[in-house]
Amino acid sequence: MQAFTYQSGKLFAEGVSVDDLALRYGTPLYVYSKNHLRDRYRAIASAMADVKPMICYSVKANSNIAIIKTLVQEGAGFDIVSGGELFRVLRAGAEANRIVFAGVGKTREEIEYALKEQIAFFTCESEPEAARISECAKHLGVKGRIAFRMNPDVDPKTHKYISTGKKENKFGLDLARTLQAYELAAGLPNIEIAGLHMHIGSQILSAEPFGEALEKVKDFCKTLKAKYPTFRHLDIGGGLGINYKPDQKALDPKVYAAALLPTLKELGLQVWLEPGRSIVGNAGILVCRVQYVKDSHFKKFIVVDAAMNDLIRPALYQAHHEILPVTATDKTVTGDLVGPICESGDFLAQDRELPDVKQGDLVVALSAGAYGFSMSSNYNSRPRAAEVMVDGTRATPIRQRETWEDIVRGESL
Repeated sequence: MQAFTYQSGKLFAEGVSVDDLALRYGTPLYVYSKNHLRDRYRAIASAMADVKPMICYSVKANSNIAIIKTLVQEGAGFDIVSGGELFRVLRAGAEANRIVFAGVGKTREEIEYALKEQIAFFTCESEPEAARISECAKHLGVKGRIAFRMNPDVDPKTHKYISTGKKENKFGLDLARTLQAYELAAGLPNIEIAGLHMHIGSQILSAEPFGEALEKVKDFCKTLKAKYPTFRHLDIGGGLGINYKPDQKALDPKVYAAALLPTLKELGLQVWLEPGRSIVGNAGILVCRVQYVKDSHFKKFIVVDAAMNDLIRPALYQAHHEILPVTATDKTVTGDLVGPICESGDFLAQDRELPDVKQGDLVVALSAGAYGFSMSSNYNSRPRAAEVMVDGTRATPIRQRETWEDIVRGESL
């Protein structure tokens, strides 16, 4: 579905005017479409239906509890990378046996918390981590179910900061070492070998790298399945890309499924996958208000009240977000859309054709639902933005705007 459209020259989120939302809740403001979330989840579920996958939403993409709850209601599982994310997911009503715990640096406290809650399994990144899970499980008198993360050394053709499946990345183990890791883990007390995990990167727009990676692990899965009776899960990760630019084409779940289903059916394992961005990315926008328009001899700067602390992706890895005016206009200017933070890297768009707006006007950054609020901070002592969920003609605040008091809470003189 198209979540954000112009109606009579005004931008709407589903059936609600973005102008009205900004007046009611202030700016900067994250706005999400609930029906877009449902639509994208169902599209992936439908495309992969032949293998009845456990679709685990990657909580790091957007961890607001209302978004998690929406996906709990759709039957989703969850991919977490911290104890805090586990707390959020359980608070939202998720079942623990639908949760996978990934990440390279799990602490003893996080592992014991997850074991007590009886999550499905841990994505295990190293032999020392397997040993720690074993120690924690033995201490608690429970089984620690693990799936080693294998690094298939596949180039996902995405930005280097979000590529995770090449040999130089910190994630996972190579093929030979993964086999040795399973042999080691099989001898550890209170460990159950549950499956295998892989994830090659994020924002991938072609199905080819996914197919290549699966082909690389296929025979290895057959070996493990024959060797270990408890080996029954294959987690193929996530990474399905979305369209950030008008000329980009999002990876169609049907195309993705076509590249993977034949091999997945042949293996006969329980399939887990971990989409995050593809579900929530285009479900969200960041609304901001123009504070000043500054002309110099060299460039035009449109200064808004949102900044790199609200949306760091452009500064962090040159990410592109389309910028639209809330009141439609065909007039454009060339320049930078910048925030008030004291950093040269504080921009939402740089050297771009932008809507010709004036002081007081509203603009939005599209495709801000993933890695927008979840990566935001209080840099420059700026309160974090409010968040609103729209469902048809109903808008519900799902996070109150922080205050100055909020950002010093916990500090002491």
